[in-house]
Amino acid sequence: MQANGVVKEALGVLQTVRRSIRRPAEKSPRLPKRKDSKVTSRALGQADVSESPSSPPPASPSLSAGSPAISPLKTFGGFFQKKDEDQNDSTPYKRKPLARSKTDPNMSKLTDSLLKKGSSIRRSLRLPSKKDNDKAGRQDPPASEVLPEMTEEKETEMEEVSEEIEELYTLPEIPHTPLSVMQINKLIEMEVLEEAHLNLLAMRLEFQKEQEQTGDDSPMELAKKEKDLNLLYTDLRKKICTIVCDSNSFPARNKALLIHVARIIQEEEKRAEEPGGLPDSWMEAWKEAVSQGVQVKVNGVHLEKKEQNQSWLAVHLGLLGKCIVEDLENVKRDLRWSYPPSFKVFSTYVKSYHRVVRQHLRKLEPQVTELKDLYALLDWILNKYKSEKIMGNFSLQPDMAEESADLQLEEGFLKQLLEKYCCKVKEDMSAALDRVIELEYETVWKDQITPQREDNFLNSPFPMDLWTNVKANVVISGKLDAELAQRVIVSCLEELKSFPRRFETQFKCHCSALQPQPRWTEYQITYINSFHTLQEHMEGYQDSCPNEVEGFKREVKGLIVRLMESLEEQFKEDVKPLLRRMMTRKWLINDDDFRQLDSRIQVLSQHCDSMKPPHAKEFASQLHYHVVKEYIGQLMRNNYSCKNRKHERAATKISEQWNKLSDLFYDMKSAHEWLHHVGHDLSNIIGQNNKADIKSHLQPLVEHYPDFSRKHLVAVLYFRGLQSGREHHLILQKLTALKKEMDSTSTDRSQVLFGDMQVTTNTDCLSNLPFSCVSSLLPDC
Repeated sequence: MQANGVVKEALGVLQTVRRSIRRPAEKSPRLPKRKDSKVTSRALGQADVSESPSSPPPASPSLSAGSPAISPLKTFGGFFQKKDEDQNDSTPYKRKPLARSKTDPNMSKLTDSLLKKGSSIRRSLRLPSKKDNDKAGRQDPPASEVLPEMTEEKETEMEEVSEEIEELYTLPEIPHTPLSVMQINKLIEMEVLEEAHLNLLAMRLEFQKEQEQTGDDSPMELAKKEKDLNLLYTDLRKKICTIVCDSNSFPARNKALLIHVARIIQEEEKRAEEPGGLPDSWMEAWKEAVSQGVQVKVNGVHLEKKEQNQSWLAVHLGLLGKCIVEDLENVKRDLRWSYPPSFKVFSTYVKSYHRVVRQHLRKLEPQVTELKDLYALLDWILNKYKSEKIMGNFSLQPDMAEESADLQLEEGFLKQLLEKYCCKVKEDMSAALDRVIELEYETVWKDQITPQREDNFLNSPFPMDLWTNVKANVVISGKLDAELAQRVIVSCLEELKSFPRRFETQFKCHCSALQPQPRWTEYQITYINSFHTLQEHMEGYQDSCPNEVEGFKREVKGLIVRLMESLEEQFKEDVKPLLRRMMTRKWLINDDDFRQLDSRIQVLSQHCDSMKPPHAKEFASQLHYHVVKEYIGQLMRNNYSCKNRKHERAATKISEQWNKLSDLFYDMKSAHEWLHHVGHDLSNIIGQNNKADIKSHLQPLVEHYPDFSRKHLVAVLYFRGLQSGREHHLILQKLTALKKEMDSTSTDRSQVLFGDMQVTTNTDCLSNLPFSCVSSLLPDC
């Protein structure tokens, strides 16, 4: 093949240089399974043999020292110009690493080698276009001779793609005389890395020999050469880092280049202690380049603004997980076969993802302010990242089995997220409680709407809403971490603890004007039931958070007690005038007051039916006791004394009314059944025609009510019309004897009735005289 015109003119100069420049394919490391791909440990030997002391190498042209006016590269400037033009017009084809040529290189082959080497690596190794084939037909061998060879090489490479290259290798022969600094720099730019590196090694050997010859007195020329070496090595490393950084984005383009990259890194690591190289580790630089490539991948994952999509973070994390899996699949399938085993490519990429993702999440954290987003972030960190969806993905096995699938976060970052989550739960719970009060005002209080009923009980829906809210928070946080679920329960209960008083304040503020209307009573019963229901729900967390549950229960109990006391006071005020007119002359001749009292108690009974059992029974019992104490208490006030045998009529009336009252409170399920006897016991005493028979009816009363005393009996006898006399005294003596027979210490203080009654003192001056002083004055009964 004939050289072009520009090359012919520079032939004289190139013949001097060509002995140190071979085709880039001759210097390339061979792929696995080639016959001569085994390492022979003569990587440095070849260079040492070629560099004998008797023939020192000529100095390399230097940029910093001032290169010769005409460098070898400049003498065939048309070559590089033509190469750049061809790059724009042609599409390089993909090929396997070239074998070393057995023929002497000539100028045509040098030009062809550089063109093919540089363009093929930069152009993703694709087949040339028809236009390029036409050009090649005029200057190179026919395409029919080249394409079959290339096709065969491509098929061979595809067959070998899934086999790891060997750890050991043979370093190609180092040129006796290196190219100029500009030429080496051009090779680096053109990504002809193997040729550039071999010339750098040659230049480095020159530097080392000159340094040994000069000793400590280093001339300026040597310092400039050292500077050129440093600049070229820096450019080479930058180029390598760029290729490695892009390798996971364009695996097909960089596949062949990565083999040269790996060999260069291996060789430089071996020569790390020799002068003329870079001070820091090439392997570490490679790992950093991998990390930068991973960073580019992660930064490229789509991230929407919160204003555009409420699920912005969940979507982003889903895409991030997909990106990680796809990238590691590429590493496992393609990239790792371009490196020797010692590079641990897959492991390096996994560790890089751990580190980069950790930094990425730290950057995202300030934007995460909503509870749902905090959950999405924690769930991705604690569950999804190490699951089969990402790092535990089946497609990454078995390589991933030897790696840690956990995301190693910065110290304190996870704790910060968990604390932020709990605080947000508390904030959301407080906001939910405020919404409950607002909703109650809008739907009930504002227009005095009748409360809802559930199973015939007045009730509000907010306890179920709040319980559902708490339950949901506990359940979803439990999916993240059991300890977090515990902290969420505590946060919710702490916020709920203040809710009863907040609710009570707003309720009184908006509804106190309704008192004592029936609607006010309905509202109070509704909230007694509702808070009792809420308390029952929260008792489910008694075992896990006993202190917080007890604190909440105390607040709820306080509210319920206050609401019930309000109801009781309202009822007491309502029936107070009616009860005061009992045991009077009007009462004896008119039933209107009692009928009204009966009606009030029936309304009360209906309210109790709307109240849930524990509080309904307690409420009925409290009011049962009050009615009995006030009804019987009127006997102790000496308001009226039955004369002219009216005591029989009074006794009958007391018995009839007492039966009605007992039936009402029995239907209300009052717990004070012991109160049922008092009315009948007293009516029996009052109704006796013979005063002497009264003594025989005292015992049941004293047995049922041990706190019945002398003063109470005096008041009852006064109402009956027996105010003094011998029989009056005998009756009192009988009571004293009966009480002595009973063990007063056994009195059940929980069943005190008469002890709480006020007794009006009789001011009759003769009533307290001894019987012996007045017996002669008393007529026989």
